Amino acid sequence: MKTSKKRPSVVRKTKKAGKSNLDPKILEATFLEIIRRTSCELPGDALNAIRAGQKREKPSSLGKYALGVVLENVELARKNSLPLCQDTGTVTFYIKHPHEIDESVLKRAASAATAKATAMGYLRQNSVDSLTGKNSGNNLGPGSPVFYIETWRNPSMDIRLILKGGGCENVGTQYSLPNVGLKAGRDLDGVEKCILDAVFKAQGKGCGPGILGVCIGGDRASSLSMAKKQFLRPLNDTSDNKDLAKLEKAIVKKSNSLDIGPMGFGGETTVLGCKIGALNRLPASYFVSLSYMCWAYRRQGATVGLDGSLKGWLYPTGAAGGTKTGAKSGKATSAKAKPARTGSVKTKPVKTGSAKKGGRR
Repeated sequence: MKTSKKRPSVVRKTKKAGKSNLDPKILEATFLEIIRRTSCELPGDALNAIRAGQKREKPSSLGKYALGVVLENVELARKNSLPLCQDTGTVTFYIKHPHEIDESVLKRAASAATAKATAMGYLRQNSVDSLTGKNSGNNLGPGSPVFYIETWRNPSMDIRLILKGGGCENVGTQYSLPNVGLKAGRDLDGVEKCILDAVFKAQGKGCGPGILGVCIGGDRASSLSMAKKQFLRPLNDTSDNKDLAKLEKAIVKKSNSLDIGPMGFGGETTVLGCKIGALNRLPASYFVSLSYMCWAYRRQGATVGLDGSLKGWLYPTGAAGGTKTGAKSGKATSAKAKPARTGSVKTKPVKTGSAKKGGRR
Protein backbone atom coordinates (compact mmCIF):
# COMPACT_ATOMS: atom_id res chain seq x y z
CA MET A 1 0.00 0.00 0.00
CA LYS A 2 1.38 3.37 -1.07
CA THR A 3 1.52 5.91 1.70
CA SER A 4 1.47 9.63 1.04
CA LYS A 5 4.24 11.78 2.42
CA LYS A 6 3.40 14.30 5.07
CA ARG A 7 3.19 17.78 3.69
CA PRO A 8 5.27 20.35 5.52
CA SER A 9 3.25 22.73 7.64
CA VAL A 10 2.73 26.15 6.10
CA VAL A 11 1.78 27.67 9.43
CA ARG A 12 4.59 29.80 10.74
CA LYS A 13 5.35 29.73 14.39
CA THR A 14 4.90 33.08 16.00
CA LYS A 15 6.71 34.40 19.01
CA LYS A 16 4.73 34.62 22.19
CA ALA A 17 3.59 38.08 23.07
CA GLY A 18 6.14 39.79 25.26
CA LYS A 19 5.19 40.93 28.71
CA SER A 20 4.40 44.62 28.82
CA ASN A 21 6.08 46.74 31.51
CA LEU A 22 3.82 49.67 30.71
CA ASP A 23 3.26 51.98 33.67
CA PRO A 24 -0.11 53.77 33.28
CA LYS A 25 1.00 56.75 35.40
CA ILE A 26 4.19 57.27 33.38
CA LEU A 27 2.21 56.90 30.15
CA GLU A 28 -0.37 59.47 31.29
CA ALA A 29 2.41 61.94 32.13
CA THR A 30 3.88 61.37 28.66
CA PHE A 31 0.53 62.05 26.99
CA LEU A 32 0.14 65.20 29.10
CA GLU A 33 3.53 66.54 27.99
CA ILE A 34 2.74 65.74 24.35
CA ILE A 35 -0.51 67.72 24.69
CA ARG A 36 1.23 70.65 26.41
CA ARG A 37 3.98 70.84 23.82
CA THR A 38 1.55 70.54 20.90
CA SER A 39 -0.69 73.28 22.27
CA CYS A 40 2.03 75.70 23.36
CA GLU A 41 5.07 75.27 21.08
CA LEU A 42 5.03 75.66 17.31
CA PRO A 43 7.18 73.08 15.46
CA GLY A 44 10.37 74.44 13.90
CA ASP A 45 9.37 73.69 10.30
CA ALA A 46 6.22 75.81 10.62
CA LEU A 47 8.10 78.55 12.45
CA ASN A 48 10.74 78.75 9.72
CA ALA A 49 8.06 78.89 7.03
CA ILE A 50 6.32 81.81 8.78
CA ARG A 51 9.62 83.67 9.13
CA ALA A 52 10.33 83.16 5.44
CA GLY A 53 6.84 84.39 4.61
CA GLN A 54 7.31 87.55 6.63
CA LYS A 55 10.52 88.32 4.75
CA ARG A 56 8.66 88.02 1.43
CA GLU A 57 5.94 90.49 2.37
CA LYS A 58 6.29 94.15 1.45
CA PRO A 59 7.57 96.58 4.12
CA SER A 60 4.80 98.23 6.17
CA SER A 61 2.17 95.94 4.60
CA LEU A 62 -0.67 94.41 6.61
CA GLY A 63 0.57 90.96 5.64
CA LYS A 64 4.01 91.62 7.13
CA TYR A 65 2.43 93.11 10.25
CA ALA A 66 0.12 90.10 10.67
CA LEU A 67 2.99 87.63 10.48
CA GLY A 68 4.94 89.74 12.97
CA VAL A 69 2.04 89.47 15.42
CA VAL A 70 1.95 85.71 14.82
CA LEU A 71 5.68 85.37 15.59
CA GLU A 72 5.34 87.48 18.73
CA ASN A 73 2.42 85.29 19.81
CA VAL A 74 4.46 82.13 19.16
CA GLU A 75 7.29 83.35 21.40
CA LEU A 76 4.97 84.37 24.25
CA ALA A 77 3.22 81.01 24.12
CA ARG A 78 6.50 79.11 24.17
CA LYS A 79 8.02 81.11 27.03
CA ASN A 80 4.92 80.91 29.23
CA SER A 81 3.53 77.47 28.31
CA LEU A 82 0.31 79.04 27.08
CA PRO A 83 -1.84 77.83 24.17
CA LEU A 84 -0.79 79.24 20.80
CA CYS A 85 -4.46 79.93 20.12
CA GLN A 86 -7.62 80.25 22.20
CA ASP A 87 -9.20 77.46 20.12
CA THR A 88 -7.11 74.43 21.04
CA GLY A 89 -8.99 72.36 18.50
CA THR A 90 -10.06 68.76 18.17
CA VAL A 91 -7.72 66.41 20.03
CA THR A 92 -6.66 63.76 17.48
CA PHE A 93 -4.14 61.04 18.37
CA TYR A 94 -2.26 58.85 15.89
CA ILE A 95 -0.68 55.91 17.72
CA LYS A 96 1.47 52.98 16.60
CA HIS A 97 2.31 50.34 19.19
CA PRO A 98 3.71 46.79 19.50
CA HIS A 99 1.10 44.04 19.75
CA GLU A 100 1.82 43.34 23.44
CA ILE A 101 0.48 46.78 24.42
CA ASP A 102 -3.22 46.84 25.35
CA GLU A 103 -5.01 49.44 23.21
CA SER A 104 -7.53 50.17 25.95
CA VAL A 105 -4.71 51.19 28.30
CA LEU A 106 -3.49 53.71 25.72
CA LYS A 107 -6.96 55.21 25.34
CA ARG A 108 -7.48 55.49 29.09
CA ALA A 109 -4.13 57.21 29.61
CA ALA A 110 -4.70 59.60 26.69
CA SER A 111 -8.21 60.46 27.90
CA ALA A 112 -7.03 61.04 31.48
CA ALA A 113 -4.23 63.28 30.19
CA THR A 114 -6.71 65.17 28.01
CA ALA A 115 -8.96 65.88 30.99
CA LYS A 116 -5.97 66.97 33.09
CA ALA A 117 -4.62 69.19 30.27
CA THR A 118 -8.04 70.85 30.08
CA ALA A 119 -8.10 71.52 33.83
CA MET A 120 -4.55 72.92 33.65
CA GLY A 121 -5.43 75.30 30.81
CA TYR A 122 -3.44 73.69 28.00
CA LEU A 123 -6.72 72.81 26.26
CA ARG A 124 -9.93 74.80 26.05
CA GLN A 125 -13.19 73.11 27.00
CA ASN A 126 -13.97 72.17 23.42
CA SER A 127 -16.23 69.11 23.36
CA VAL A 128 -19.95 69.86 23.01
CA ASP A 129 -22.89 67.45 22.89
CA SER A 130 -24.33 67.92 19.40
CA LEU A 131 -27.93 67.35 20.57
CA THR A 132 -28.07 69.32 23.81
CA GLY A 133 -25.28 71.85 23.24
CA LYS A 134 -23.85 71.00 26.66
CA ASN A 135 -20.08 71.24 27.06
CA SER A 136 -18.51 68.21 28.75
CA GLY A 137 -15.98 70.52 30.41
CA ASN A 138 -13.06 68.11 30.02
CA ASN A 139 -12.82 67.40 26.27
CA LEU A 140 -14.15 63.87 26.77
CA GLY A 141 -17.26 62.37 25.21
CA PRO A 142 -18.39 60.37 22.17
CA GLY A 143 -15.66 60.92 19.57
CA SER A 144 -13.52 63.02 21.93
CA PRO A 145 -10.60 62.54 21.71
CA VAL A 146 -10.25 61.04 18.23
CA PHE A 147 -8.01 57.95 17.99
CA TYR A 148 -6.26 56.30 15.04
CA ILE A 149 -4.43 53.29 16.46
CA GLU A 150 -2.47 50.56 14.69
CA THR A 151 0.07 47.90 15.64
CA TRP A 152 3.57 47.62 14.25
CA ARG A 153 6.70 45.50 14.78
CA ASN A 154 8.94 48.18 16.29
CA PRO A 155 9.99 47.78 19.96
CA SER A 156 8.61 51.22 20.90
CA MET A 157 5.53 53.39 20.44
CA ASP A 158 5.00 56.29 18.05
CA ILE A 159 2.46 58.73 19.49
CA ARG A 160 1.45 61.81 17.51
CA LEU A 161 -1.12 64.51 18.13
CA ILE A 162 -2.87 67.05 15.93
CA LEU A 163 -4.82 69.96 17.43
CA LYS A 164 -6.93 71.55 14.71
CA GLY A 165 -9.20 74.51 15.42
CA GLY A 166 -12.72 75.12 14.19
CA GLY A 167 -11.99 78.04 11.87
CA CYS A 168 -9.61 76.11 9.63
CA GLU A 169 -11.67 72.92 9.96
CA ASN A 170 -14.71 74.77 8.63
CA VAL A 171 -13.04 75.72 5.34
CA GLY A 172 -12.03 72.14 4.54
CA THR A 173 -14.04 70.61 1.72
CA GLN A 174 -14.51 67.69 -0.66
CA TYR A 175 -15.07 67.59 -4.43
CA SER A 176 -16.45 64.87 -6.67
CA LEU A 177 -15.03 64.78 -10.18
CA PRO A 178 -15.90 65.55 -12.87
CA ASN A 179 -17.02 69.01 -11.76
CA VAL A 180 -18.77 70.91 -14.55
CA GLY A 181 -18.66 74.28 -12.78
CA LEU A 182 -14.87 74.16 -12.40
CA LYS A 183 -14.38 72.44 -15.76
CA ALA A 184 -12.43 69.86 -13.78
CA GLY A 185 -12.02 66.36 -15.13
CA ARG A 186 -10.77 63.16 -13.56
CA ASP A 187 -7.07 63.95 -13.81
CA LEU A 188 -4.38 65.94 -11.99
CA ASP A 189 -5.38 69.10 -13.83
CA GLY A 190 -8.88 68.67 -12.41
CA VAL A 191 -7.42 68.03 -8.95
CA GLU A 192 -5.41 71.26 -9.17
CA LYS A 193 -8.53 73.24 -10.09
CA CYS A 194 -10.34 71.86 -7.03
CA ILE A 195 -7.52 72.74 -4.64
CA LEU A 196 -7.11 76.28 -5.94
CA ASP A 197 -10.88 76.79 -5.78
CA ALA A 198 -10.86 75.75 -2.12
CA VAL A 199 -7.96 78.10 -1.32
CA PHE A 200 -9.71 81.00 -3.05
CA LYS A 201 -12.99 80.37 -1.22
CA ALA A 202 -11.21 80.14 2.15
CA GLN A 203 -9.78 83.69 1.79
CA GLY A 204 -8.82 84.74 5.35
CA LYS A 205 -11.43 82.62 7.14
CA GLY A 206 -9.05 79.75 7.88
CA CYS A 207 -6.55 81.93 9.82
CA GLY A 208 -3.94 81.81 7.09
CA PRO A 209 -1.31 81.42 5.95
CA GLY A 210 -2.48 77.85 5.85
CA ILE A 211 -1.14 74.40 5.14
CA LEU A 212 -3.11 72.19 2.74
CA GLY A 213 -3.64 68.49 3.30
CA VAL A 214 -5.11 66.79 0.23
CA CYS A 215 -6.20 63.27 -0.69
CA ILE A 216 -7.03 62.08 -4.18
CA GLY A 217 -9.35 59.08 -4.28
CA GLY A 218 -10.65 56.75 -1.58
CA ASP A 219 -14.27 56.81 -0.48
CA ARG A 220 -15.71 59.91 1.16
CA ALA A 221 -14.65 58.97 4.71
CA SER A 222 -11.18 57.56 4.02
CA SER A 223 -10.39 60.44 1.67
CA LEU A 224 -11.07 63.10 4.31
CA SER A 225 -9.14 61.11 6.91
CA MET A 226 -6.11 60.72 4.64
CA ALA A 227 -6.19 64.43 3.77
CA LYS A 228 -5.85 65.34 7.45
CA LYS A 229 -3.16 62.71 7.98
CA GLN A 230 -0.94 64.60 5.51
CA PHE A 231 -0.30 67.12 8.29
CA LEU A 232 1.93 64.56 10.00
CA ARG A 233 4.47 64.98 7.21
CA PRO A 234 7.39 67.41 7.67
CA LEU A 235 6.54 70.73 6.04
CA ASN A 236 9.76 70.73 4.02
CA ASP A 237 9.55 67.15 2.71
CA THR A 238 8.85 66.06 -0.87
CA SER A 239 6.39 63.40 -2.01
CA ASP A 240 7.91 60.10 -3.17
CA ASN A 241 5.57 60.27 -6.16
CA LYS A 242 7.08 62.59 -8.79
CA ASP A 243 3.70 63.67 -10.15
CA LEU A 244 2.39 64.54 -6.69
CA ALA A 245 5.64 66.32 -5.77
CA LYS A 246 5.29 68.45 -8.89
CA LEU A 247 1.64 69.19 -8.11
CA GLU A 248 2.42 70.15 -4.49
CA LYS A 249 5.00 72.66 -5.66
CA ALA A 250 2.66 74.10 -8.29
CA ILE A 251 -0.19 74.51 -5.78
CA VAL A 252 1.99 76.48 -3.36
CA LYS A 253 3.24 78.77 -6.12
CA LYS A 254 -0.21 79.41 -7.62
CA SER A 255 -1.92 79.82 -4.23
CA ASN A 256 0.62 82.45 -3.22
CA SER A 257 -0.07 84.37 -6.42
CA LEU A 258 -3.76 84.85 -5.52
CA ASP A 259 -2.94 87.90 -3.33
CA ILE A 260 -5.03 86.58 -0.43
CA GLY A 261 -2.09 86.76 1.98
CA PRO A 262 -1.88 86.36 5.76
CA MET A 263 -5.32 86.54 7.39
CA GLY A 264 -6.75 87.62 4.03
CA PHE A 265 -4.98 91.01 4.19
CA GLY A 266 -3.32 90.53 0.82
CA GLY A 267 0.25 89.51 0.09
CA GLU A 268 2.44 86.70 -1.15
CA THR A 269 2.05 84.27 1.75
CA THR A 270 -1.33 82.60 1.38
CA VAL A 271 -0.17 79.04 2.09
CA LEU A 272 2.96 77.66 3.76
CA GLY A 273 2.81 74.25 2.14
CA CYS A 274 0.73 71.61 0.37
CA LYS A 275 0.85 67.87 1.07
CA ILE A 276 -0.98 65.47 -1.23
CA GLY A 277 -1.68 61.75 -0.79
CA ALA A 278 -3.64 59.29 -2.92
CA LEU A 279 -5.82 56.23 -2.28
CA ASN A 280 -7.37 53.67 -4.60
CA ARG A 281 -10.99 54.43 -5.49
CA LEU A 282 -14.07 52.88 -7.03
CA PRO A 283 -14.35 53.23 -10.82
CA ALA A 284 -17.56 55.23 -10.31
CA SER A 285 -16.07 57.68 -7.77
CA TYR A 286 -13.32 60.27 -7.89
CA PHE A 287 -13.08 62.36 -4.72
CA VAL A 288 -10.66 65.18 -3.98
CA SER A 289 -10.62 66.02 -0.27
CA LEU A 290 -8.94 69.07 1.23
CA SER A 291 -8.15 69.74 4.87
CA TYR A 292 -6.96 73.26 5.72
CA MET A 293 -4.62 73.87 8.67
CA CYS A 294 -4.21 77.38 10.09
CA TRP A 295 -0.84 79.07 10.73
CA ALA A 296 -0.86 77.45 14.20
CA TYR A 297 0.40 74.16 12.77
CA ARG A 298 -0.13 72.28 16.01
CA ARG A 299 1.12 68.77 15.55
CA GLN A 300 3.71 67.01 17.63
CA GLY A 301 4.84 63.47 18.24
CA ALA A 302 7.19 61.41 20.34
CA THR A 303 8.91 58.06 20.46
CA VAL A 304 7.69 56.38 23.63
CA GLY A 305 9.24 53.43 25.44
CA LEU A 306 7.34 50.28 26.38
CA ASP A 307 7.21 51.51 29.99
CA GLY A 308 5.39 54.65 28.80
CA SER A 309 8.34 57.03 29.15
CA LEU A 310 9.08 59.71 26.57
CA LYS A 311 12.26 58.92 24.62
CA GLY A 312 12.44 61.69 22.02
CA TRP A 313 10.49 64.27 20.02
CA LEU A 314 9.59 63.79 16.35
CA TYR A 315 9.10 67.47 15.42
CA PRO A 316 11.79 69.82 16.81
CA THR A 317 10.61 73.19 18.08
CA GLY A 318 12.49 76.48 18.15
CA ALA A 319 12.38 80.02 19.50
CA ALA A 320 10.60 82.58 17.36
CA GLY A 321 13.51 84.97 17.58
CA GLY A 322 11.78 87.94 19.19
CA THR A 323 10.31 89.22 15.92
CA LYS A 324 8.40 92.47 16.34
CA THR A 325 5.03 93.23 14.79
CA GLY A 326 6.52 95.67 12.29
CA ALA A 327 8.72 95.13 9.27
CA LYS A 328 12.00 94.80 11.17
CA SER A 329 13.05 91.79 13.22
CA GLY A 330 15.08 91.94 16.43
CA LYS A 331 17.66 89.69 18.04
CA ALA A 332 16.78 86.17 19.06
CA THR A 333 15.68 85.76 22.63
CA SER A 334 17.31 83.17 24.83
CA ALA A 335 14.38 82.78 27.19
CA LYS A 336 13.53 79.22 28.00
CA ALA A 337 10.04 77.78 28.00
CA LYS A 338 8.42 77.21 31.36
CA PRO A 339 7.98 73.54 32.29
CA ALA A 340 4.57 71.95 32.40
CA ARG A 341 2.48 73.07 35.34
CA THR A 342 1.75 70.33 37.82
CA GLY A 343 -0.82 69.92 40.53
CA SER A 344 -4.16 68.33 41.30
CA VAL A 345 -6.88 68.39 38.70
CA LYS A 346 -9.73 70.78 39.41
CA THR A 347 -13.22 69.80 38.40
CA LYS A 348 -14.64 73.29 38.02
CA PRO A 349 -14.50 74.98 34.60
CA VAL A 350 -11.16 76.56 33.75
CA LYS A 351 -10.91 79.62 31.51
CA THR A 352 -8.32 79.25 28.80
CA GLY A 353 -6.89 81.73 26.35
CA SER A 354 -4.13 82.09 23.83
CA ALA A 355 -0.89 83.90 24.50
CA LYS A 356 -2.16 86.90 22.58
CA LYS A 357 -5.78 87.74 21.83
CA GLY A 358 -6.68 86.89 18.28
CA GLY A 359 -9.54 86.31 15.90
CA ARG A 360 -12.13 83.64 16.39
CA ARG A 361 -11.29 80.12 15.25
